[in-house]
Amino acid sequence: MKVLLIEDDAETADYILRGLREHGHSVDHAQDGQDGLLLAMRDIHDTLVVDRMLPELDGIALVRRLRASGIRTPVLFLTALRGVGDRVRGLEAGGDDYLVKPFAFAELLARLNALARRPPLAETPLILRLADLEVDLLKRSAMRGGERIDLQPREFLLLEFLLRHADRIVTRTMLLEGVWDFHFDPKTNIVESHMSRLRSKISRGGRDPELIHTVRGAGYLLRGPTES
Repeated sequence: MKVLLIEDDAETADYILRGLREHGHSVDHAQDGQDGLLLAMRDIHDTLVVDRMLPELDGIALVRRLRASGIRTPVLFLTALRGVGDRVRGLEAGGDDYLVKPFAFAELLARLNALARRPPLAETPLILRLADLEVDLLKRSAMRGGERIDLQPREFLLLEFLLRHADRIVTRTMLLEGVWDFHFDPKTNIVESHMSRLRSKISRGGRDPELIHTVRGAGYLLRGPTES
């Protein structure tokens, strides 16, 4: 089994690395989230072991980016956080299993073996479409009516989130958690300002029908144009 360990704590990393290698497994190691993301996207692994709290890029954000890129490698989260809410957020972000520190190596190995035995999931679509709007998740590009739309990274994530929830109302709280990874309200107009810019770009200065609609008192809705 080839494993990618993304863990910044030297003692924990050494404990896992020695154990896995003693059992004959191949292990790559990254000490922060950014390096871990690059390794996970560059090489093929059977399983990932991801610490929940990482420097540069935390584990939740890392796994979300992997899943958005179509990488379905099973992920085992390691965490010192024992709350149910923390585990739920990790699983909703795309994690497959959770192990709370401190842990016995035998349990970690058993969980990794179980994840590696799972049949591969169905392919995740790498292109999202609505009407004449098309988003390529691998190239990180967006087009409408065959014309490229230049988006900033956060605008791209916002559009991707809306497309994944097309024809459903998304609330401000959902956007803060899903796009900005905020679990609190920063009391700014960050959502509204980004949504305004994205709406203008998607409608290409008003030349095309609106796809992003404001639902007063509820949130936003991405919906294809309806026939009059």
